[in-house]
Amino acid sequence: MRIWSLHPALLDRQGLTACWREGLLAQAVLAGRTRGYKQHPQLERFRAESDPVASIGAYLAGVADEADARGYRYDRSRIDRPGPAALMPVTVGQLEHELLHLRAKLAVRSPDRLPLAARAEPHPLFVVEPGEIASWERVTDASG
Repeated sequence: MRIWSLHPALLDRQGLTACWREGLLAQAVLAGRTRGYKQHPQLERFRAESDPVASIGAYLAGVADEADARGYRYDRSRIDRPGPAALMPVTVGQLEHELLHLRAKLAVRSPDRLPLAARAEPHPLFVVEPGEIASWERVTDASG
């Protein structure tokens, strides 16, 4: 599961679709509708919010906004609570880590989108703060 902190505009078609699908799975987990992925580290930051379901809903609404801008049709009725939600923090280090990860993916499957992913812009739900890679991120040699 990858819940990108990066702005959905940076994602290619495959990444945007996967982000939507994985966000819906995260919503199901946070709402208690599934038994899988309960301990997934990507969900820690949403669980730390006062209303995790509203936070993931606002996240999904941001993904759906980008889909709309591209002419895609994502079913917004699948969002439990589309927001608004309080802005969530994301560190500069986390954004930079994710940008490197995304650029590696784009280089392989959508090299034409690499110029769009030149800067680590955050998803509209996030406010950028100084700091290193988030404690919930699972860094491996393959992902940087």
